[in-house]
Parts: sequence; C-alpha cells; structure tokens
Amino acid sequence: MGGKGKLKRRFNALKEYGVNLIALSILTGLFSGAVVTLYNIVTGIGEEVSAELYAKIVQNPAFIPLLFLGLSAGALVIGTATRLIPMIRGSGVPQIEGAARGILHFKWYAVMCSMFAASVLCVFMGLPAGSEGPSLQIGGCAGDAVGTTFRRSLMVRRLQIAAGASAGLAAAFNAPVTGLVFAMEEAFRSFSAQVFTCSAISVLVSVTVRNLMRSAMGFSAGFTFTAFQFSPMEPMGYLYTAVAALCAALLGVAFYHLMLLCRRGLSKITFFKGAGRYIIPFFAAGAFGLISVYAMGGGHEFIQSLGSLHEGEFERIFGISVAATLAIVVAMRFISTVLAVGCGMPYGIFVPVLATGAGLGALLCAGFESAGMDASIADYIIIITMAAYFTTVVRAPITGLVMIFEFTGQFQSLLPALLGVGIGYIVGELFRTQSVFEKCLELIVHDQRIREGAEKRRVCLAVEEGSYADGRSIRSVLWPAGGVVTEVEGAQGGRFVPDGKTILKAGDKITFECVAASEEDVKNYLADIVGEPDGK
Repeated sequence: MGGKGKLKRRFNALKEYGVNLIALSILTGLFSGAVVTLYNIVTGIGEEVSAELYAKIVQNPAFIPLLFLGLSAGALVIGTATRLIPMIRGSGVPQIEGAARGILHFKWYAVMCSMFAASVLCVFMGLPAGSEGPSLQIGGCAGDAVGTTFRRSLMVRRLQIAAGASAGLAAAFNAPVTGLVFAMEEAFRSFSAQVFTCSAISVLVSVTVRNLMRSAMGFSAGFTFTAFQFSPMEPMGYLYTAVAALCAALLGVAFYHLMLLCRRGLSKITFFKGAGRYIIPFFAAGAFGLISVYAMGGGHEFIQSLGSLHEGEFERIFGISVAATLAIVVAMRFISTVLAVGCGMPYGIFVPVLATGAGLGALLCAGFESAGMDASIADYIIIITMAAYFTTVVRAPITGLVMIFEFTGQFQSLLPALLGVGIGYIVGELFRTQSVFEKCLELIVHDQRIREGAEKRRVCLAVEEGSYADGRSIRSVLWPAGGVVTEVEGAQGGRFVPDGKTILKAGDKITFECVAASEEDVKNYLADIVGEPDGK
C-alpha cells in the first residue's frame, strides 16, 4: 500500500502542477487576450473621438466652459469610483504586483469591470491616458478569475495572476517578450520556472487571440514605432547618447520626488469625500489638450511624429518653433503624468512615460545638432532617452531594453539602448529612487492598513511525498509574501540553514518565518506547498 500511495501522490502532483497548470494558463491567456483586446480597441476609438472633440472646441471657444463642466463631472465620478473600489486607484500595476506576491487581495469581477469603465472614461475625456497599466490589471483579474472559478489554491492563483498580467501587457503592446520579462523582473522580482512557464503559455495564447480579433475586426495588429531608422553610429555619437541618457535619467529622478510631493499635497484635499482632488489633473489635462493634441492620449502618435521617417508636418503650437513646441509638450506631459500618479488616476503611464522621454530626446537633438551632431543619429537619441527615462522611473532595465527592441524591431538600436538603460539605472541607484510602482505598492499597503495586526509568525511543517515542494529548490517555490525558510531538518537528521539552491525532499522538516495576521492562514498556505500528512 505504501508504494501505491507514493505512486498516487506523484501522479496527483504531476496532474495538479503539470497538466492542470498548463490548462489553466491557456484559459487565462484566452480570457485576458479577449478582454484586453476589446479594451484597447475601445480606448483607441476613445482617443480619436476625444481628439476630434477638442479640435472642434478650439475652433469654437464658446464651448470651453462646457468642456470644463464636463471634466468636473468626470473627475467626481472617477474620484468616487476610486474611493469605493480602491484597487483601481492608479495604473493598476502596483495592485497586480501586490496580488501576485500574495500581499493584496481583491474581487476580480469588481476590479476588472471598474478599471475597464473608469479608464475608458478618462480616455474619452481627453486625458493623457495609457492603456497598458489597465491592460495588465485586467489580465491579472482574468488570471484570478480562472484560478478562483476552478477553486485552485492561493499559490496557483498567484501564478495565474502573474500569467494574466503578462498576457495583458503583451496583448496591449503586441510585445510578448516584454510581457514575459515584466512578470519576472517587476511583478515577482525573481526568476521561477513555474512563473516563466505559466506566463509564457498565457502570453502566447493572449497575443494570438489579440491578433486574430483585431484582424477579424479590421484593425491593424501592430503596436510599433515605424518612423525610426538606424544607421551605423560613429564613436562621437555615443558621447551625445550618454549626455542625452543622463538628462533623461535626471528628469526621471525629478519625476519620482515630485510624484511623492504631489501625492502628499493632493491627499490633503477632502472636498466631496476626497473625490474633489481629481478635478486638478482633469482640469490640467483639459487645458493641455486645448493647447496641443500631442498632450492628449497615451502618446504613441506623438512618438511616431518625432521619427525621421514620419510623413506629414509636425504640428507647432501657436506657430512657434519646433524646439519651443517640444519644450512645451514635454513640460505638459511631465506635469500631467506627475499629477496622474500623485492623484491615483485609473489609467496607465507606460506609454506616457515613453512619450515624455521621446519628446525630451527630440528637444535635446535640436540643441545637439546646433553643436555639430550628425542629424542621422537623432532617431537613436530619441529611442535612448525613452529607454533611460523609463528605466529610471520604473527601475526595470531589462523590460525597458526588450520593450524598445520589440517596438522598433531593429537590432541596431540594441547597443545604444543598452547604454541608455544602464545610465538610467545607475542614476536611479545613485539617487536611491525606487520603482514608481514599488513605491505606490508600499503606499497602498500603508494607506489601506494591510499589515495592521500582523505579527512575526514561525511555522514548522514536514515536506510530504509528492507535494509541490518535494524535489524543488527553495527559490523556485512561491512562499507567502515576505517569508523565508530559516531552517531545514533533513529526513536523515541534521539541521542547517538553507539557501535558495537547497533542494527540499520528502521527510524534511522546514521552519518558516513571515509577518502575517494569522498563523492559521500561513499554515493553510504552506499546506498547499508542502502537503498534508495522510488522514488530514
């Protein structure tokens, strides 16, 4: 009976953490791909409609008061929605990171529907809203929906949340590698075979669904920057590259500190139960949208307009020079993004951040060319400042590098982008800034008192034959958030302090420590990992 019992445990483990996990990841990819694609189609239409509306208002200034009246109403609606459902406050990325790590919990249907509606409203009202953050959160909700529907353990649900988030980001950008890398670099901040496998499957399915849906509905499939071309760069070009990357990185540091200052200031506004604070970013976006169409939307069209292959004239503000127009647009986009993050607007900042970096690069090129820079490397400078600024703000250098490559589709940009990413990351380290998403997650945990009542817990359990942990290294297991295995007692005797490479085996007794509100919750979570003895 003992041999049959072990064989049965092994078979069940293979089914639960092999076949079933793959099937769940496929379902997550299907669900997230379909919903995120629909969401991005709607937001794309919203950007076009809002741009046309603002253009008509500029031609008929008598309607400007009506515009700001509508913006006031929209601000109060969004403010009320974020108060009632705090998980949609912000881009959605910090919340999904927290959920994937087991820190935050939410009802997937409420968050998915609310974020979809709130962010679409922001886009239709002309705000500089990116769709990638909500896409990531919607994808994460899809993963949680699959795990919850099939009544899987919290650990498996965390895997599906990460897989869904990766799939959502990949579907938003049509960038599968970017979505995959982001899950490991930013969401979990570590590599795990399980996270990689689940995310890779969901990403492939999601991108396939996206392209099929967009093709069937008559929309283009790509999200790329096709207006840029890259020729071999002379050694002197790398000097301009380094200077541009440094400027972008310093702007990223300024963004981080101004965001925190803005958050503290806006938190003091209590009008309409706090919803009144949203009037400020709405009014700012409305004013900026009347000044230039480049200040509206995520910024993809603005970035495209900066490339050397762009067809058509760059739209100047009030007939002033291109350089002055760029300076104003960069300032407006910088301010609006700071206000968005500081206030907690329910839309993404990925592409808005890239747009600010690209605009800065184009502005620097105007100065560099007057100093003797070859105009042929201007596209390099723009791409590099995008990468450097993104890396300093998000602190995800690998994601930034891969993203730039997937967006341009050209290997020539890889080495200069690597230089920009490196400078951006080093400057962030020197000024000790955090990822804007990581900092927002900390603030969410603090504001919602997630850790209130939590204490240090110590739990001792044995690894059962055929359990998830049996035969795996410690670092490849999704332990409860912030926890660590402090001691292992081998099945044959002897205690030792393990490291990430330590392989757990059936019969080993582990001592696990973490900060949690309930010891019972920790035991229940660990039971899904190390298994429960027979008879329980």
